[in-house]
Amino acid sequence: MRLFHVSEESNIDVFHPRIPERGDLDKNKPLVWAVDENCLANFLTPRNCPRVCFQISPKTTIEDRKAYLKLSNHVVAVEKAWLQRINETTLYLYEFGSEGFKLQDESAGYYVSEIIQTPSRKIVIEDIVHVLSKYNVELRKLERLWELHDNIINSSFRWSMCRMRFAQPREV
Repeated sequence: MRLFHVSEESNIDVFHPRIPERGDLDKNKPLVWAVDENCLANFLTPRNCPRVCFQISPKTTIEDRKAYLKLSNHVVAVEKAWLQRINETTLYLYEFGSEGFKLQDESAGYYVSEIIQTPSRKIVIEDIVHVLSKYNVELRKLERLWELHDNIINSSFRWSMCRMRFAQPREV
């Protein structure tokens, strides 16, 4: 299995476990984070770009497909305000083997390691939109993400919501 860490930093030789920011994880257990290839497209944005990501799963209903899918079976929805930054950002994919990693969240494709990890290679992405299209991912551009966020959480899709604390506020 191929695992990846996506970064805007170009010079990471070794990944040291770090205390997770997420409140639902043990603050006494530093981790190295990676994502599987199936969910990699969910992370092909600038780091703090808020996004609603979803894709079909064996449990996805016909009704959900009709309601939310247009161009692809995998969607990464972002706010229009982030498009310039997406177009200007270079990303670096650090690839790992699966040794030392364990599944943390199947739906989001997260894997974690409690040991130092050294990437086997680095891939440079200079055109994020082009790479997303190569993965057959629809980059959906919205003014605000919250309505889609709320609908997808209650859907039958495999989903991941990332960096929503940086999203435009909910409309009142």
